[in-house]
Amino acid sequence: MSSKLYSESRGNGPDLVLWHGWGMNLRVFDPLVDCLAAHFRVTTFDLPGHGRSPWMRTGSLEDSLPELLGGLPEGCALAGWSLGGLLAMRAAHRAPERFRALILLHSTPKFIAEADWPHGIDASLLQDFSQSLQHSQEQTVSRFIDLQVRGSRDASGVLQRLRDSLRLHGHAQPAALSEGLEILRRADLREVVTQIRLPTLILSGQYDRVTPPAAARALAELMPAARLEELPRAGHASFLSHPQTVAALCMDLLKAHPAAQVAV
Repeated sequence: MSSKLYSESRGNGPDLVLWHGWGMNLRVFDPLVDCLAAHFRVTTFDLPGHGRSPWMRTGSLEDSLPELLGGLPEGCALAGWSLGGLLAMRAAHRAPERFRALILLHSTPKFIAEADWPHGIDASLLQDFSQSLQHSQEQTVSRFIDLQVRGSRDASGVLQRLRDSLRLHGHAQPAALSEGLEILRRADLREVVTQIRLPTLILSGQYDRVTPPAAARALAELMPAARLEELPRAGHASFLSHPQTVAALCMDLLKAHPAAQVAV
């Protein structure tokens, strides 16, 4: 299968695919890829309308999956960060036979808090981002990046790396940003994740302001084969503040579950 999405691959070994989060691009994973490429063939993707990938109107998680799945090697492990993790959950549910394991980096099945899900963010925050996006894309993404690094170890360094990824590799298109926020606002995969039986690593940050640790704990309770790791002094991008630790945890999961032993 093939995909129109832009991707890069490094290293040799079993396949590991990384999907980034809202407003960013594949460059954010460079420090993590540096740690993993000696053990895996790591393929990073720009999501539709982000970085160097063309925009293809999605509007729902299901609509985006054919193109996302099209470029994946069979039997790969799939890792998704934030919005990318939400898409990874849907992909693992839709086509579990395609994957050996799942890694969820600072993600949640439901981003918005409600009475029966107190682990999300206030809906007014996403509404504020949506309104701000209509006036200044750059300022809106910058505000979101600032939120991601709060409480993180080496916050200034993480902030700079996030900004550099956009400067070096390209910003997301306005339509992709707008519909990405809509996906985050509407998504509720709580029932879906109970049916995912792939070996799963859930990584959370102690001070994550976007996907709070409580959301990761609740997600781990919902998933039948999940292991939760909460990293101290980490914000929403632990793979930048703690790249070696995150790489080691990923390697532990994948070494414990070689492709031939994974049951779906």
